[in-house]
Amino acid sequence: MTPSRQFRTAIVGTGAIAHAHATAIAELADRARVVAAVDVDPHRASAFAEQFGVPTTYAGVEELLANEQLDLVHVCTPPKTHVPIAVAAMQAGVVPLVEKPPALTLVEMDRLAEVSALTGVPSLTVFQHRFGSAAVKLRRLLREGVFGRPLVATCETLWFRDDAYFDVPWRGRWDVEGGGPTMGHGIHQFDLLLSVLGDWDEVTAMAARQSRPTDTEDVSLALVRFADGAVASVINSLVSPREVSRLRIDFEHATVEVEHLYGYRDEHWRVTPVPGHEHVLDRWNDGSPDVESGHTAQLAAIFDALEAGERPEVGLDEARRTMEFVAAIYASAFRGSRVRSGELGPDDPFASRMDGGAVPWAPVKEPVS
Repeated sequence: MTPSRQFRTAIVGTGAIAHAHATAIAELADRARVVAAVDVDPHRASAFAEQFGVPTTYAGVEELLANEQLDLVHVCTPPKTHVPIAVAAMQAGVVPLVEKPPALTLVEMDRLAEVSALTGVPSLTVFQHRFGSAAVKLRRLLREGVFGRPLVATCETLWFRDDAYFDVPWRGRWDVEGGGPTMGHGIHQFDLLLSVLGDWDEVTAMAARQSRPTDTEDVSLALVRFADGAVASVINSLVSPREVSRLRIDFEHATVEVEHLYGYRDEHWRVTPVPGHEHVLDRWNDGSPDVESGHTAQLAAIFDALEAGERPEVGLDEARRTMEFVAAIYASAFRGSRVRSGELGPDDPFASRMDGGAVPWAPVKEPVS
């Protein structure tokens, strides 16, 4: 099918993750093009523009929005700046696609929702693991009753980042990055879990700073009960030398699991049926196209929705559920108590800071000016 239009996009922030966005747009060149890039460092912006064939660069978002007709703005800046940029884009009538985390706090998430409601412009979050073909199929087959009810799950993001990784001034800071691996690393994997299992009901968690020179945790663990009764364990780590991202869900009729690192294809998934339910494999192995999880898959889905006049995924309602889950892990870990969904109201300290002012260890870095 020939696309009905070519979308005009701009990338704000030209660091490492911006390269993934630009590469994805290049792979979708018949549907979109990057017409401008923004960075506070003009030399970095120029190098990025030369590498990816971007015709124009700007020093700031205001200048970009004043001079370009855009459909989509990719927000690839440090987390503290995500909300102001997304708000400016929505107020200019442009859809922001925001890298994780979409905001630093639940209060900021509600600010995004308020502006979106006023402008009628959605704000989208990059949760690309939802868009690989296997995950899309899993959710569809679950809705169709093929797997039966989910019973128990494990979700693991066991990664390794050395001390030098945190030399970047905004990393490992509650007030700039918002949190550690719970906020910035494992969030992709447990967002995939939430996209399958739906609303969570309660969380009991712990967090620790085991060895990294950060203000935040470098490990967290959570036990979760979902609204339909399923239970899960979630672990996020930056101190694990053998890196893996792993998700396993045991349903009534089959175990479904994926093991990968930063992205998956269909070959990374395995389905083990309960005896007597071997037909599950026939539904799983349906010969549908293999789409790798990643920015390209999510952007293609966004363009499909925009062309159809529909609201693209992942919108603020879904993103807020994931962010509330993050806040609940921190609140449970630092208060030493169970946290229920909806418990963290706007006046709760953990709604306005992910550490809730209750982190049990002393900060190790000077504030960023």
